[in-house]
Amino acid sequence: MNKKTYIIGDSMISSLGFGSKENMKSLYDGNSGVQRIDDKYLYPEPFMGARLDDKQLNRCFSSLLMMSKLPEDFEFTRFEKMAIMSMAGVYRDQTFPTDKNTLFILSTTKGNIDLLQEDLMEKWGKERSMLYKAADVIAQFWGFENKARVLSNACISGVEALHIASKFIKQGVYENVIIVGADMLTEFVVSGFMSFQSLSSNVCKPFDESRDGLNLGEAAGCIFLSSNEQYLKRNKTILEISGGGSSNDANHISGPSRTGDGQFFAIQSAMKEAELTSKDIDHISAHGTATPFNDEMESKALNLAGLQEKPVNSLKAYFGHTLGAAGIIESIVAIHNLVDQKILKSLGFEKNGVPMPLIIQQKTEEYSMNNILKTASGFGGCNAAVIISKTEKA
Repeated sequence: MNKKTYIIGDSMISSLGFGSKENMKSLYDGNSGVQRIDDKYLYPEPFMGARLDDKQLNRCFSSLLMMSKLPEDFEFTRFEKMAIMSMAGVYRDQTFPTDKNTLFILSTTKGNIDLLQEDLMEKWGKERSMLYKAADVIAQFWGFENKARVLSNACISGVEALHIASKFIKQGVYENVIIVGADMLTEFVVSGFMSFQSLSSNVCKPFDESRDGLNLGEAAGCIFLSSNEQYLKRNKTILEISGGGSSNDANHISGPSRTGDGQFFAIQSAMKEAELTSKDIDHISAHGTATPFNDEMESKALNLAGLQEKPVNSLKAYFGHTLGAAGIIESIVAIHNLVDQKILKSLGFEKNGVPMPLIIQQKTEEYSMNNILKTASGFGGCNAAVIISKTEKA
């Protein structure tokens, strides 16, 4: 089979707003959601990160409860509310299907991990902290007929979920796939990155010579994919996932390859599947964590792929690093960049600080594009890439 994987709809919630429209306006205005967080429940010392507005989350979620297929007295965790809230934006715009032809995938690194804390374990129970259980709750809220699936592969989870979903659709296994990427700030996550000494005390600066670490963030995003052209009636611009790839460089438990070969292989696979060359790629939305080794590795990978003359940006200084949500929300931004024909400034960048030449985007501007490459890398040496393309109906 040679079906196309069309991008039907999307929605996201983050520190910059609720809904894709609100987030994109904030991004185009050059705003950052990263700020000082002083919450001893998360970490004893203040740190820089990007956090959702809980009052808005609870207020908006309460308006959705009438849509739930679960019992009226069912209680939802904060993580589950985030994921469901991101899906609501897509459902309201497009009304996604939940039948046997539709798969639901949850992309996350930690899910309800906060429930492992002693005070919360007593209330929620151990099973509720499991990733599969969170996926089941979210799927049951909407009434999906198929069992939910979880994709949890460190920080490439979102990008890899898009690639795998596209494979399912192209091969005719499912007609539709609904993907949600979500992760939140917890004591476990913050203390873990603090132990690596990888957090910056300022808004992070991807690819810059003075970068000194990342900022953590939390967000949730939903993308609706389908091979059914009937869903395209409301879309002025037709987009698809044209290719994808993943690899593992097996370099280190937490550090990326020093040569960039792992990410290069993922990019190469994505271009091969899309039947594109480096000349066809118009823009790269990089992983760009602002850590010394990640950005260095990416500069080498993009040069190996012949993409050193293409404009590159990182969105981490806008959203923080949102872990399992990053690949989804950053792909949503790429989707809107293609529709709007605009490219975003790589916030935080001033002077090149990576060993191989790259063109880092230094202002937000109109830009003609047909194909955007989205990359991701994660702990354990994993790498992934997808290409989002403007297309025509099959």
